[in-house]
Amino acid sequence: MDLNKNNVKKIIGIITFTLVLMALLINIKAVNSYLAFFGGILFPFVMGGAIAFILNIPMTAIEKKLFRENSKVARPLSLVLSILFVFAIITVVIVVVIPQLGKTFDSISTGMTAFLPKAQDWLEELFGNRKEIVNYIESLEFNWQGLLEGIKDFALSGAGSVITYTMSATMIVINGVMTFFIGFVFAIYILIQKETLGRQCIKVMNAFFPKKVVDKIYNVCSLSHKTFSKFITGQCLEALILGTMFFVSMTIFRLPYALLVGVLIAFTALIPMIGAFIGCAVGAFLILMVNPMQAVFFIILFLVLQQIEGNLIYPHVVGNSVGLPSMWVLFAVTIGGKLMGIVGMLVFIPLMSVLYTLFRELVNKRSQLSKKPENPPSTDSKN
Repeated sequence: MDLNKNNVKKIIGIITFTLVLMALLINIKAVNSYLAFFGGILFPFVMGGAIAFILNIPMTAIEKKLFRENSKVARPLSLVLSILFVFAIITVVIVVVIPQLGKTFDSISTGMTAFLPKAQDWLEELFGNRKEIVNYIESLEFNWQGLLEGIKDFALSGAGSVITYTMSATMIVINGVMTFFIGFVFAIYILIQKETLGRQCIKVMNAFFPKKVVDKIYNVCSLSHKTFSKFITGQCLEALILGTMFFVSMTIFRLPYALLVGVLIAFTALIPMIGAFIGCAVGAFLILMVNPMQAVFFIILFLVLQQIEGNLIYPHVVGNSVGLPSMWVLFAVTIGGKLMGIVGMLVFIPLMSVLYTLFRELVNKRSQLSKKPENPPSTDSKN
């Protein structure tokens, strides 16, 4: 290799990068502490960006449907209506579901006291021919009331330690409220001036990058915004329809906890693929405390409604909004759940869709280039 000016610059750049990387790896603990420090500073603004992205979906729809173009009041009124819509949903959950949830926990203790003897009798009838199993079941004693008293005594005995950490818990709550407030205000600024911020970002990129790179970044960002918006809208609408189906059907068949189970399944259905089954397990357990046969009927009802939702409703509501095959959806849910829990399950599906779309476009582009002949045949005829 010739040691010309360009090659010397490349060698110096590689050496510098290697030294910096080695220094970072040697001082990895200090690097992690600095990253955590700056992450804590930037977290309210990251949260604000996420809030702005979510609020922008209903705000854009309201702005297009209810107001004329270039209306001065369209943006602020659309933003206010979007915030009121989100807070209305939270209020309904708090006012309707929380009291119902409290009544449910109150009835579980009495329900367990009545359910366990019935379950014992049912098991004895089921294993009537096996005397050793029947004798073992009859020997079982479960003092549910004593268990509740033990939990109560444990809570009271730990009251002193709870008081000790009251101040630190209060500070955590205050910091959380302040972080949310800063993020919320930052989100409002983003939404009010989103067109101006977009133009400024493009102007900054044009100042530092070639036009080809800027166009590529813009296309990736546009694809990401479109994919995430469609996924969130479709997933929320699908969860609302599924929860309503369960509430109506459970009310018709006179199953207990219809409202609570409907809301629970609507929220858990936001988790792709496995969310509704989590709601089914909790709902089946609650109904089991009241009537085991109704719990079996609820599971059958869940399977029927899940088939209707998966084959008829979901393809029309969500459709191919993320444009991702089922195999890669399962892969995204698994990896996202391992890395970031429930949030990762929600984020990784549209993220994987964006990567899948970009990779597919790259493969198609390279395939078309490889099919082009290097030396096109000449049109001149030779004698």
